[in-house]
This record gives sequence, C-alpha cells and structure tokens, in this order.
Amino acid sequence: MADTEDVRTGRHCVFALHAHLVFVTKYRHGVFTDRHLTRMEEIMRAVCENFSVELVEFNGERDHVHLMVNFPPTVAVSRLVNSLKGVSSRRLRQEFPELVEHYWRAQRLWSGSYYAGSVGGAPLSVVRQYIEDQRRPA
Repeated sequence: MADTEDVRTGRHCVFALHAHLVFVTKYRHGVFTDRHLTRMEEIMRAVCENFSVELVEFNGERDHVHLMVNFPPTVAVSRLVNSLKGVSSRRLRQEFPELVEHYWRAQRLWSGSYYAGSVGGAPLSVVRQYIEDQRRPA
C-alpha cells in the first residue's frame, strides 16, 4: 500500500503515517517573503526532529504555509502542530521585528486554526475492498 521508502519502523511497529498541514497567518495578513519562509522551514525542521518527525515537504505563500510530515504513531498531530506554530511564531517575531507590527495586539503570528489531512497510501475504496476480501475463518 505505501512505498517501501516511506515505511518506517519503531520498536514494536511498522508505520507510514503522513499528514498535510496548513497554517494561515493571523487576520490572513500577507507578511511573508522568501527570506521569512526560508528561515521558517529551518525552524520547523528542527521542531520536527525533536518529535522524531520527518518534514518531507515545505512551501508557502505570503499568508500561509503547507507542510507534509511523516510522523510516528506516538506523536499526536495536535501536539506537533502546537509546537510548530508556537516555536515558529516566537522565533520569527524575535528574528524579524518587522513582523511584530502586524500583530501588535494579538502577539501571535498564526491564526488559532489549522488544517490537517491524512495523505498517502491507497484510496479508501481500495483499503475497504482489501479488508472485505480477507479470508475469514469459518
């Protein structure tokens, strides 16, 4: 079902868990430049490493970013997102003072919401059919 290169192993499990994450800026302000996004990717890679998560892909536009992560089953996506948004917001506001002027009242870079979707593997219909076709003992 998953490419063998995407399959990872843990102490007692084999897994291929991928998620597509999208974060938007507070008030959807278009504040990012290439310089901001380059530094943000470095920060987010470091956060992912602390969680034993692989940041597979990263890109963004002026008001949002997309990430694809490969994560172990021991990591709660909500905890990962909380750390990614919190650390990147704090560090970017420290390193790029010009970002602070857009968020003088909120003291946050990111909107409180986010998108997380599972990706990869076979389509649901294929998995459903595979499970239905198992030879159940009589």
